Amino acid sequence: MESTQIHNFPDHIAIIMDGNRRWAENNNKDVSEGHKSGAKALLKIVRVASDLNIKHLTLYSFSIENWKRPVNEVKNLMNLLKAFVVNDLSLIKDLNVRIRVIGNSTGLDQDIFNLIKRAEAATSKNTGLNLIAAFNYSGRNEITRALNKIIVDISGGVLDSTEINEDTISTYLDTANIPDPDLIIRTSGEKRISNFLLWQCAYSEFVFVDTLWPDFNEISFRKAISQYQDRERRFGSDVF
Repeated sequence: MESTQIHNFPDHIAIIMDGNRRWAENNNKDVSEGHKSGAKALLKIVRVASDLNIKHLTLYSFSIENWKRPVNEVKNLMNLLKAFVVNDLSLIKDLNVRIRVIGNSTGLDQDIFNLIKRAEAATSKNTGLNLIAAFNYSGRNEITRALNKIIVDISGGVLDSTEINEDTISTYLDTANIPDPDLIIRTSGEKRISNFLLWQCAYSEFVFVDTLWPDFNEISFRKAISQYQDRERRFGSDVF
């Protein structure tokens, strides 16, 4: 196992977990098996992140666009969420991990909404890793919802339009009080952001890896962090 240097360590890592379906195809398995293997990889990375004392880990678990997938695949994904809460929530609690779910809760089935609230409530007093699950999420939708809330508050006299700045907008986003990600990792070889944390990723470092998500493990995770540690972040200053 490779060691991870302590200096320049990221406080917040976000991951676009991509490649479950391709993994299933490559291994001659049903798509549902790919998602199950992806869920196992998720738990392993949560454990590693907790061991490394990472403060925030955001996982792109289900996008708004994912509803366009075949009905059976979406159904299997929802069943995986239910199985996670029933079978794995106790592990998360034992790791002292706190769960927070971001995304659009409007229109979710009541049983799914209840499961999300159950997971958040069950871990609300934990003080370790903050695990942020982006569920029914898209960056554009998040910004749109934030703007609508701002308009409502201006109309209601809660907010003065002359006071709006970047910090104000950030407080209306799903990630209010969560620092922007230092590092964003995407698996499976794809090199795009896919509508993920569009506002928050302005100065994030990106690491793209060819590994399909079900095969992403502790070594892969540490290597991605090491790439981040080797970079110098300027946040737009001293470009030349």
